Amino acid sequence: MNFNIRKFTAFTGFLFLFTILFQSCYSFTGSSLSPETKTIQISDFPNNAALVNPSLAQQFSTDIQNRFLQRTTLKGTKENPDILIEGEISDYIISPTTISSPVDSPGGNIQAAQNKLTITVKVHYENKIEPEKSFDRTYSDEAVFSSDLDINQIEVSQVKLVNERIINKIFNDIVANW
Repeated sequence: MNFNIRKFTAFTGFLFLFTILFQSCYSFTGSSLSPETKTIQISDFPNNAALVNPSLAQQFSTDIQNRFLQRTTLKGTKENPDILIEGEISDYIISPTTISSPVDSPGGNIQAAQNKLTITVKVHYENKIEPEKSFDRTYSDEAVFSSDLDINQIEVSQVKLVNERIINKIFNDIVANW
């Protein structure tokens, strides 16, 4: 019995040391950013789309800033950042995708059964530590929803969903480098 306790203690000690050594060699966040990269500046993203959602620019800007500051060890700064992210919301479109026409509708009125929200964001990413990773890209995503939703419901649920998807793509391209 005494032999098993010694084995267990030795194994536990080995596991502890292995974990400490492994952790110093690998970042569990999966970040591909250089360890020298310490600061980030994320400018506000103005809404330059033809159709303007009044809260979109503020919501998107806040959400992307929170994503990088909460899921990385980068510190926000306004002066001489290692990473600069800026851009604009270039498109905000709500368009019909599925048309329905009731059989007994007077005058044959055609009505949208489903609509699609599309948001497009242009991003400028500048990495001063690793300049070869800098880029200018356009990100777009969409959500299909019932035409029964009013504009307030769309802006609460669908805009949040599409923003999250776009921010995931941007974050993965910069931090995960997938």
